[in-house]
Amino acid sequence: MARSTVEPLKGYSDQRWRALIGMCVAAGMVWLSFADFGVAVPTISKELSVSLTDLQWANNAFSLSTGALVLAAGRLGDVFGRKRMLEIGLVVMGAVSLVAAFAPGVTGMIVGRAAMGVGAALILPATLALIPPMFPPEEQPRAFGAWMAVAWVGQAAGPAVGGILTGTLGWRSTFWINAPLALAGLWLVRRSAVESTDPNATRHIDLPGLFTSALAAFCLLYGCTAGQEEGFDDPLIITLLVGSVALAGLFVLLEKHLSDPLVDLRLFSSRPFCGALVANSVMNIVFAGVSFLLTLYLQEVRGYGPVAAGLLLLPSTATILLLNPYGGRLSARRGARLPVVLGLLLLGAGTLITAIIGRHYDYAILAGGLLVLGAGLGVMSIPLSDTAVAGPPEELAGTASGMFKVTSMLGGAFGVAVTVAVQQGVETNQAVDRAKAAGLSDADAQQLGNAVTDSKLASQILASVDQATQDAITAAFRDVQAVGTGRAIALSGLLALLAGLALPLVWRLRARN
Repeated sequence: MARSTVEPLKGYSDQRWRALIGMCVAAGMVWLSFADFGVAVPTISKELSVSLTDLQWANNAFSLSTGALVLAAGRLGDVFGRKRMLEIGLVVMGAVSLVAAFAPGVTGMIVGRAAMGVGAALILPATLALIPPMFPPEEQPRAFGAWMAVAWVGQAAGPAVGGILTGTLGWRSTFWINAPLALAGLWLVRRSAVESTDPNATRHIDLPGLFTSALAAFCLLYGCTAGQEEGFDDPLIITLLVGSVALAGLFVLLEKHLSDPLVDLRLFSSRPFCGALVANSVMNIVFAGVSFLLTLYLQEVRGYGPVAAGLLLLPSTATILLLNPYGGRLSARRGARLPVVLGLLLLGAGTLITAIIGRHYDYAILAGGLLVLGAGLGVMSIPLSDTAVAGPPEELAGTASGMFKVTSMLGGAFGVAVTVAVQQGVETNQAVDRAKAAGLSDADAQQLGNAVTDSKLASQILASVDQATQDAITAAFRDVQAVGTGRAIALSGLLALLAGLALPLVWRLRARN
């Protein structure tokens, strides 16, 4: 078996934990950027005349570009050095974030977040792939545990951080805050990390595989997002969704027949690896989608400001941190599958509890649901990363970590698109009819159904009716938004429960982890 080359530093054993801090800062910055934008959406909508679909694209552009490029970035790390790619990614993300912070309009926002995703794609696989060569096997669970704790705390605390930044420094600060974080991570990594490569990796990049996989992801997300405006029975939307499946199939065929594929399909001969990818996809679909809906719900329906809305979502962070070490210890004693299944079941149960607020809001219910779903994330996070990244041969570490992060990022983007589509479906079917009955034209009512309720765009649309009618329509939309939010969250909870029950059918037989 080929091994990754490592250039040891003098006193390396004393510095690897400092290097891990830098890697965790880098990963935390990525996951913070993934999660902190959603809470700023209502504030942005009051300043810019944009639809919810536009703001979803701004939110998802980051995860889409990261997910599309992370496999190629993992290969680049295998060939040219994982530390080098991490450093380049930090520079790119920090610099682009400063530019994006001052980009005018929603187009600049979308392009800026997509460009930030390029840096994030270089960062994520490198931070994970550097752990196995830098740490002996007995220390790897602690290192992976620290990485996963920072990643999930960054994602879970993202709305709180984004809310505080938006409420105090303005929504553009959710962009430029990355610059000082990138500098701190770069300083630590350059001083303390060691280089790691795969000596057997070629310099060839599988462009057909990269193109088909990226286009498949784009078609899927575009279809799910644009379908909210155009309708999912629209021929273009149907074509996009069918095309995404066809492109995914073409990608697999290409990878089977290429001598140097983007994804080495040997990875999928491991049942634990496949099971970890399924579980990771589901938990990111559920958590990202639920978090995005809740940030909108708390501000648009319940009337909280961005700071309060972000802070109200913090309970999950506490149980993630509390149970993260327990998941690692349980995995060491009983194997990784048990804590992952348990985590998915807890995630599903907590999400279903949270869904009750759709009809009967009580913060105690919301906090209780967040605590339970956070416990699920904490229990399964270390076993997942250890199985998906440390389990495969070390020469495939870059590709394995890249695949793991593909499911994280694309799962999160898909989760936001689908949960909002479900919520919007309820709103379109009910509130739009009420708006038309109150005197709005069909076109205005449909456009209002795709606007943030208390936004500049909504105000422009409602300007044609008197104040009493405006208030009645707004109240109707908020009522329906609450119901739609509850239904979308409930479906997410059911998905997690079903995945937890079905996972042993995937993760079995060939290897016990």
